[in-house]
Amino acid sequence: MATQHQQDKPKSNRKLISMLVIGCIGMFGFGFALVPLYDVLCEQLGINGKPSNTASSYQAITVDTSRIVTVEFISQVQTGMPWTFAPQTKRLEVHPGELIHTAFLARNMSAKATIGQAIPSVSPGQGAAYFNKTECFCFNQQPLAADTSAELPLIFYVDPQLPESIHTLTLSYTLYDITDKQLASAIEQGAAK
Repeated sequence: MATQHQQDKPKSNRKLISMLVIGCIGMFGFGFALVPLYDVLCEQLGINGKPSNTASSYQAITVDTSRIVTVEFISQVQTGMPWTFAPQTKRLEVHPGELIHTAFLARNMSAKATIGQAIPSVSPGQGAAYFNKTECFCFNQQPLAADTSAELPLIFYVDPQLPESIHTLTLSYTLYDITDKQLASAIEQGAAK
């Protein structure tokens, strides 16, 4: 009986190793599938609204004066980034279709030049498709010299097709320090020449 058990042991070890390898490959594949699955889940649940990062063109749209939509602005700065960053106006009441001009204020409080990049998000997520930016500082990187300030313009409109159930849109920007990334890119480009 012991000899039969010893003969079955290599088979069971091979089976176990095969199952573990298949499990590892499956986990690796699932890791790659998570990003598209997350995007689909967020879209279906209406969370993590991703507005377009390209400029919309504003053409004579009929302004819906019968509706008022509240647009709130929130800003935050990456931990450790030596900037202040805030909206000039924290809340606006707008009519869908109305072209709105506002701005955010940024200040580099460090002793060296830095480059920031703002990443927007709109909530509720269903509203992201109806929030259109014709000009936004988030379309470009924002370099600021040491101890300087800048007014960062934002021009937008809310599409009149915004569902009636949405009364408030919140536009949130997170500002990231991309100075090191840009410096590395410039060094690589210089080395390639």
